[in-house]
Amino acid sequence: MSLAELPAHDFARAESLAGLCRTLADRASRGEETVLLAGGTDWIVERHLAPPSPAGKPLPLVVDVSRLEELRGIRVSGEEVRIGAAATLLEIRRHPVLTRRAPLLGAMAKDVGAVQIQARGTLGGNLATASPAADGVAALAALDATIVLASARGERHVPLQQFYTGYKKSVRMADEVIAHVHFHLPRLGAHWVWRKVGTRLAQSISKVALAGLAEVLGPRIVRLGLGMASVAPTTAFLPNVKALARSGPLPTITDAALDAALEMDIAPIDDLRSTASYRRHVAHALLRNFFASLREA
Repeated sequence: MSLAELPAHDFARAESLAGLCRTLADRASRGEETVLLAGGTDWIVERHLAPPSPAGKPLPLVVDVSRLEELRGIRVSGEEVRIGAAATLLEIRRHPVLTRRAPLLGAMAKDVGAVQIQARGTLGGNLATASPAADGVAALAALDATIVLASARGERHVPLQQFYTGYKKSVRMADEVIAHVHFHLPRLGAHWVWRKVGTRLAQSISKVALAGLAEVLGPRIVRLGLGMASVAPTTAFLPNVKALARSGPLPTITDAALDAALEMDIAPIDDLRSTASYRRHVAHALLRNFFASLREA
């Protein structure tokens, strides 16, 4: 399905979430493919590289979901945040509560391309693409976010750590749409890191990126979220590092122990953007630096 085939697609605009869910259910029952389009910053670009569709194979229906009110907006209720799948990265970057209470998200959004991309690209698209280099996924991993999937059968809540099943694969079914994500706000003063390493500060896919959030009480970590991009087939949630961090007081967690735990959590590869050895070196350095800042604090 190449860029040249775009005019041959059937396009539609969803008028309501319920109507969209009915359309997805009907088409999925017939084995028909549907593409949900919001910002288009990934899907349209991918068309440049995609080969033509096999002769006789029907092209997917492309449905614009960018204007669905049910998928838009950022809502804060007490200590809970709900971000619609169609919320743009620029909206996230400029939201006053997120800027103060979850600055990690704003720092991430600032590094995703130029302002024009941030104004078009959506959080739901970043999640749905299921790229292991997705900046938004790493940041939401640090916040222990949950994804809400909607369908004609109702809603289901999936912890982000359970959403991805492999390279560019997820548990989302053909009749489901990502409706929103939600997470609990960190405490004021929580320690966080967003570090994206690439050929440029922004407007590039990361060679390695680390998102981290920690709440520290005395010498112990009481809340820890981590997400690392471009070091495994999916975003790496670093479970062994998290287990180590909760095993004892911060001063007892050595760099050597962190290195050993991280090696169990990542599997970097060589590709066009970097090498496995470089990614491994950077991943260890980023994690060590974050824990060094926690010890100092």
